[in-house]
Amino acid sequence: MADDDDKITRDDIEDKFRQLTGDVDDKAESAKTTALTIGAVVAVAVVLGVFLFGRSRGRKKTTVVEVRRF
Repeated sequence: MADDDDKITRDDIEDKFRQLTGDVDDKAESAKTTALTIGAVVAVAVVLGVFLFGRSRGRKKTTVVEVRRF
């Protein structure tokens, strides 16, 4: 039959589980930082685009007041 060395213990299962979750945690952390960077760049681009659009629209709608003296 099986020897004591061939049995899978609770420690073996826990070690393997920690190894697997460690890899997943590393990949998740990497993906999180990448997503955060991309989100920040998109947010800056949107704010800049809205600013420039509002600025050009403001120039088009600017009222010119002419003062004449009689």
